[in-house]
Amino acid sequence: MTRKRPTINDVAEASGVSRGTVSRVLNEKGNVSLAAETAVRRAVAETGYVVNRAARSLKTSRTGSIVMVLSEPQERLFEDPNFSVLMRVATNQLADRDMSLVLMIAGDDGGRDRVARYLRGGHADGALLISSHAGDPLLEAIEHSGVPTVACGAVLGRESVIPYAAADDRGGARAMTEYLVEQGRRRIGMITGPLDTPGGSLRLEGFTGVLGRRATKRMVVHGDYTQAGGEAAMRKLLANVPDLDAVFIASDLMAAGALQALHATGRRVPGDVAVAGFDDSAIATATRPMLTTVRQPLAKVAEETVRLLIALLDEREVESVVLPTELIVRDSA
Repeated sequence: MTRKRPTINDVAEASGVSRGTVSRVLNEKGNVSLAAETAVRRAVAETGYVVNRAARSLKTSRTGSIVMVLSEPQERLFEDPNFSVLMRVATNQLADRDMSLVLMIAGDDGGRDRVARYLRGGHADGALLISSHAGDPLLEAIEHSGVPTVACGAVLGRESVIPYAAADDRGGARAMTEYLVEQGRRRIGMITGPLDTPGGSLRLEGFTGVLGRRATKRMVVHGDYTQAGGEAAMRKLLANVPDLDAVFIASDLMAAGALQALHATGRRVPGDVAVAGFDDSAIATATRPMLTTVRQPLAKVAEETVRLLIALLDEREVESVVLPTELIVRDSA
């Protein structure tokens, strides 16, 4: 015989309070004594009652889910360890609110269309944007959907429209470039990230802000935040500047590829060329030599991103947050 699923009435009977009191506790409406709330929570555990999310959604117009939109090709999700950190922290933060995280990839036109339809259909209460690119047509579609939206990292051109939490990309790049100069390096090149992302644009600004006219076009090569892209960019940079003695690279993943290119050409690191990355991801200590890098507080950035989104869902005013970075010196520089 199939056991009957416990109802809110069962919880009310087990806790000795009214059905309305149980509802206020489960929906976190307040105006409930500590004794009553404790009794309801105990009764929920004892009866095995589970909130009917579909019914709650009809009453509250809330789905209980947040969509994380990754604007990169799917393979980047598995290659770059930063994304797993963001997902883990966001999932845990939302779980504290009894909310779920749905990941959607928007790395091509098909993916962008699916995300736009999903949001227009009212399937998510809010959106977390990861690795957004300036000019992405999805951004306009998200704004038109009316879904509360927050970005992890500023969305270039929409900084005043879409709230965000971010690391200090420009300041971290300045600190690293100054460090390389202090080490006596004179021919310092850079491999940037895509310039339609804040990590690409702002880190380049930090680099050029220190070197000024010494940061010529020959000394800067644009990368794509992949290991293969970092290796290809390093080869191009060496062709442009054979006597290069240092390189600042806008991500640890690209720096790993750059190290491969340097080793293949017989250059010693850091003896011939000092190498510096950005992120302080798990990759930074897995390379040989280990990477000198800029630590961005990625877990804290993710926490702040979720905090901002929850504040928007609660219809509170929010301000974007920029967190400080830290210079981490290891063997590569």
